Amino acid sequence: MFTLITLYSTIIPISLYVSIEMIKFIQCAQFINNDLNMYHAESNTPALARTSNLNEELGQVEYIFSDKTGTLTRNLMEFFKCSIGGEIYGTGITEIEKGGAERAGVRIDDDEDKRSATAVHEKGFNFDDTRIMRGAWRNEPNPEACMEFFRCLAICHTVLPEGEETPEKITYQAASPDEAALVAAAKNFGFFFYRRTPTTVMVRESHVDRMGSMQDVAYEILNVLEFNSSTRKRQSVVCRFPNGKLVLYCKGADNVIYERLADGNYDIKKTSREHLEQFGSAGLRTLCLAYRDLSMDQYKSWNEKFVQAKSSLRDRDKKLDEVAELIEKDLILIGCTAIEDKLQEGVPACIETLSAAGIKIWVLTGDKMETAINIAYACSLVNNDTKQFIISSETDTIREAEDRGDPVEIARVIKESVKQSLRSYLEEARRSLSNTPERKLAFIIDGRCLMYALDPALRVNLLGLSLICHSVVCCRVSPLQKAQVTSLVRKGARKITLSIGDGANDVSMIQAAHVGIGISGQEGMQAVMASDFAIAQFRYLTDLLLVHGRWSYLRLCKVITYFFYKNLTFTLTQFWFTFQTGFSGQRFYDDWFQSLYNVIFTALPVIMVGLFDKDVSASLSKKYPQLYQEGIRNTFFKWKVIAVWGFFAFYQSIVFYYFTAAASQHGHGSSGKILGQWDVSTMAFTCVVVTVNLRLLMSCNSITRWHYFSVAGSIAAWFLFIFIYSAIMTSFDRQENVYFVIYVLMSTFFFYLTLILVPVIALFGDFLYLSLQRWLFPYDYQVVQEMHKDDPHEYSMIRLPERSHLSPEEARSYAISMLPRENSKHTGFAFDSPGYESFFASQQGVCVPHKPWDVARRASMKQQRQQPQRTGRS
Repeated sequence: MFTLITLYSTIIPISLYVSIEMIKFIQCAQFINNDLNMYHAESNTPALARTSNLNEELGQVEYIFSDKTGTLTRNLMEFFKCSIGGEIYGTGITEIEKGGAERAGVRIDDDEDKRSATAVHEKGFNFDDTRIMRGAWRNEPNPEACMEFFRCLAICHTVLPEGEETPEKITYQAASPDEAALVAAAKNFGFFFYRRTPTTVMVRESHVDRMGSMQDVAYEILNVLEFNSSTRKRQSVVCRFPNGKLVLYCKGADNVIYERLADGNYDIKKTSREHLEQFGSAGLRTLCLAYRDLSMDQYKSWNEKFVQAKSSLRDRDKKLDEVAELIEKDLILIGCTAIEDKLQEGVPACIETLSAAGIKIWVLTGDKMETAINIAYACSLVNNDTKQFIISSETDTIREAEDRGDPVEIARVIKESVKQSLRSYLEEARRSLSNTPERKLAFIIDGRCLMYALDPALRVNLLGLSLICHSVVCCRVSPLQKAQVTSLVRKGARKITLSIGDGANDVSMIQAAHVGIGISGQEGMQAVMASDFAIAQFRYLTDLLLVHGRWSYLRLCKVITYFFYKNLTFTLTQFWFTFQTGFSGQRFYDDWFQSLYNVIFTALPVIMVGLFDKDVSASLSKKYPQLYQEGIRNTFFKWKVIAVWGFFAFYQSIVFYYFTAAASQHGHGSSGKILGQWDVSTMAFTCVVVTVNLRLLMSCNSITRWHYFSVAGSIAAWFLFIFIYSAIMTSFDRQENVYFVIYVLMSTFFFYLTLILVPVIALFGDFLYLSLQRWLFPYDYQVVQEMHKDDPHEYSMIRLPERSHLSPEEARSYAISMLPRENSKHTGFAFDSPGYESFFASQQGVCVPHKPWDVARRASMKQQRQQPQRTGRS
């Protein structure tokens, strides 16, 4: 029994894992990393695969979780509008407002020519309003509020100035683009921050006392209460004015600041809230500014607690947050800022393509609900025909509970409201899905309500409603909530998930998904370092998923099922022999045949399939994104597919054993001796090697020269091995079983006839099945092949230049010069040989046509053209 188990161990060989790892590594290193379509010339950044274990999962993603800032947008912040003392300043129109007007049928002309003489447009600042520029704010009804607003911008930050201390030449190094934009705004309003020491901030204030005056003021920074995006969502500084006055300046999210405002001033609170909603509807990022005057006794008492918390060795962050709560209260609202962050190029088209591919996209952002909804409109996640289900904490019932001030009552009201909304929306969504299945649904929820919706009692309804909707927007969410939502879908829906982000606050979300994508943007490399794949722009997801992900899924499915087929065929032939030996454990094949079957005789062709097989081109994969749904449905790795391969393995093994055994029953060699067991097994093994290699060619969608070379080389390797093995082993008694066996077989006509007929008979069933399947039940990609069988083939694999040698301008010129200029015909049939790129030529950065004699010519021409350029740069 144990001998038989050993003989049948080849069903799952170790070479399967080795081949798959090799294929995945080359797919990443050569194809993904060197794809010109995912190369960002402006930043000279190619795509980067940081792991080779998830290639096939890129072709099966059904849910994408995306951050907004820096992922869908450029993360190039510009101070655009503001509200000071209940008055809005700033006259510009955002991209989101223009898009909303177009959806409403209103045309808005570009206002570049209408900008006033005081308008300023520089990095981080794009503002136009004559009322407060160049000192004109002194004539406004609320000059004191304006002055406090500008001082807060100039003092409450952790920005470091660099360069000459002049407004024209100074540069700011900030932890986030928002902070740099706010400090740049303060500079343009006349409060120029130019120097920082460990304890002071130097600000050059203009037009404070009278128009045209200027004075340098040193503000002593006593304490800094730092910002974090998970719990505090605000930043504060305690500073001492030159006259000894103590002031706490605070800036943060509107919901956090409003919770800590002093009683009274209801008019400015209400007006500012309306302004915040107006800014959010325009797609702007908002922050609230507030301050509080401190007495010396108040500060000393609080500072003692702050020093103790800061010197604590256990739970220091928690204690600092608790101490900060003691002083960040009774604030006076100054106003709010509105910063514009424009969408990245190609984001709406990318999202439309991914949605057509059956991928559902969720946006998880920390912005206001109005901002998030308008960004969703701009990104084509939501349109005018989309039915929206909105769960918000900004309702009259919840606000009444907040006014009463009981935390327990507030929590109960919010939880009950979320529970009722989820139940009613879920029923309505199910009705809508049954009545009008083509209508798109969108679910929008803010972070405060999401906290209660993630409760185990409500989680099922939350997941059910989310999975029914085509898109989901979660706003005002923390990094922890991003990870919780991702884990909820990953474990609850049991679908392949992908998270994409650009900053440190997206790391937990990236790590919670099956596949993590990092964007190398403006907020450092934390997201990239935690990711599985890195790209420079969101739009490159189209190529990464629909092209490389889909190809990798198809190739690996074919590699695994083919491995299963060829090893089952080989092992079943041994199994049929055991019926003749009474299950005694007698071997049918020689030990070396069994050992080298997966290592040499059938190894290389399957690797070529895993690297070069393409059903449709990259452009057609993006033109017909519905093809991606075959990966989501796991069409090519179901039990049905495996059963078909297993059936033909079963059929072919019977042909190999019984045809050769029956045909050689009365056969004899040239010497007159009858053929023995080793003659029959060698003949059967020869038929197995030839047949399984030819069967691989039948399953290929595209056959390149490397397929021909590998298949012919594998068959030739078998004959070379058996010739040498039969000749040199005659001196070993234990190898008498193969003594000149191949020479005996090749001396008979019987061998050649068997070598022709047996593979034909074995493959006839496969040929018939493939023909009927393509004719009667074609896959989607086979339909596309027939539609575009006469289209010229594109070359998509062009090797990228070394990053260290090229500037962005040179990289852009190189990318244009490397675009393919020659085309070849690609019929799309499985038995044709299209002009795919040469592997070795692509290593030199050359795209070659399919004619063999053109390889050397094109390679030499390209190298001669590029050699002087490389010499000049060096």
